[in-house]
Amino acid sequence: MTDWLYSDTVKDHFMNPRNVLMEDEASFDADARGQTGNIKCGDEMLVLLKIKDDIITDVRWKTYGCASAIASTSMLSEVIKGMNISEAYNIKPQDLVEKLGGLPENKIHCSVLGDKALRAAIDDYLAKTDRTGLLKEEGTVICTCLGITDKDLEIAYQNGARSWEDLQQATKIGTVCGGCKSKAMELLHGFEHIYGE
Repeated sequence: MTDWLYSDTVKDHFMNPRNVLMEDEASFDADARGQTGNIKCGDEMLVLLKIKDDIITDVRWKTYGCASAIASTSMLSEVIKGMNISEAYNIKPQDLVEKLGGLPENKIHCSVLGDKALRAAIDDYLAKTDRTGLLKEEGTVICTCLGITDKDLEIAYQNGARSWEDLQQATKIGTVCGGCKSKAMELLHGFEHIYGE
């Protein structure tokens, strides 16, 4: 038997996930709904929020994902309770990974589903309250030479970039020193899981 590759915190949140939407919980009257992922890739996430005066008062979620996706979303659901939507909107996967005590490198992409579904839910809430576009996701700089962010790469993916060469053509990433290639390719792999083909 192989060793468990995850921290005790990950194991706890995987084995005992918090705030999961139960089948008999049809009465959870959500103010906001966000969904992301693609079931064809095996990863899909639903986040439901109750919000009062822009404060997240309760959350439920459901995923078709791996242990990392379950644990990171369970942690996310605990972290955002009582948080203002503007603060919650900018939670990053790395924030959750740190709180979980780390994840294997090949599972980091799984932790992005929860925060993307959360942002989609907050966007849904803002649309329902006639405040569309009020919040914008802050980007993380991936290419320091040219100031290219993860958001720039995500937009390039949404516009058809599927390879390193495609990303370079769309954004000019890696055309100065190239030191950002591995991080960019990791993000590209993550986008494949989020958006599917």
